[in-house]
Amino acid sequence: MSITGTTRLFAIIGDPVAPLRSPALFNAAFARLGRDAAFLPMQIPAGRLEEAWPGLTAMENLDGLVVTMPHKEAVVPLLQALGPTARLTGTVNTVRRRAEGGFEGEMFDGEGFRDGLERAGHAPQGKRILQIGCGAAGRAIAFALARAGTAQLSLQDAAPGRAEALAAQLRQHFPALSCSHAGAAIAGQDIIVNATPMGLREGDPMSLDPALLSPDQVVADVIPNPEVTPLIAAARARGCPTVTGRAMHEGQARLAAAWLGIEGWEG
Repeated sequence: MSITGTTRLFAIIGDPVAPLRSPALFNAAFARLGRDAAFLPMQIPAGRLEEAWPGLTAMENLDGLVVTMPHKEAVVPLLQALGPTARLTGTVNTVRRRAEGGFEGEMFDGEGFRDGLERAGHAPQGKRILQIGCGAAGRAIAFALARAGTAQLSLQDAAPGRAEALAAQLRQHFPALSCSHAGAAIAGQDIIVNATPMGLREGDPMSLDPALLSPDQVVADVIPNPEVTPLIAAARARGCPTVTGRAMHEGQARLAAAWLGIEGWEG
């Protein structure tokens, strides 16, 4: 990679940034496509995005940002426009510069997760799904699963009221969806989704007891690094098909790249 005064910049903002795969993924794509661009990690702690934002937006050669935790909600009021999924979920994971000035944001985590499931051969249409975690990414995933025709979606979250609020929003937009906010037994589910950060850090507890899994259940995780989280490893030991966070990460990256105007991502 050769960086010059004409190089266009993209970045990912979050905390922590050390485990993130996006810089390597995007820079490899820029090299493959012969694009004069570079993708940088920028570590901005929780609570300091508003302080950092004027400096970011003042950089006229910064064309876009990928936004990861803990900023997917905090970035929303700083933007001049939102895409339809961002408006629906109140979360953003990709930001681009507008020709008319300012920045707009959209959310691709959910559709990226759905894309990863489908590419792995586990389409959510008609399935019974237990989703653990209803934070920023979890909200986007729940809406994507509902749009894809999930028959029954059971939500669970450690934060009081969060699963209930998401379930109410989903029922409003998808009246045909059977949606519960009290969680559900693992038995009887077709797909089980870990949409929590559990597994990102060494020593994290698992979001469910893997001893309750049966081999006919698909277990999906949103953590891209480590790709084989303790949950994924335990599910595989039980004989379950698995979908790792890498599938979601690559799925949302494809969608985000297209929205950012990066053509030819998959050749």
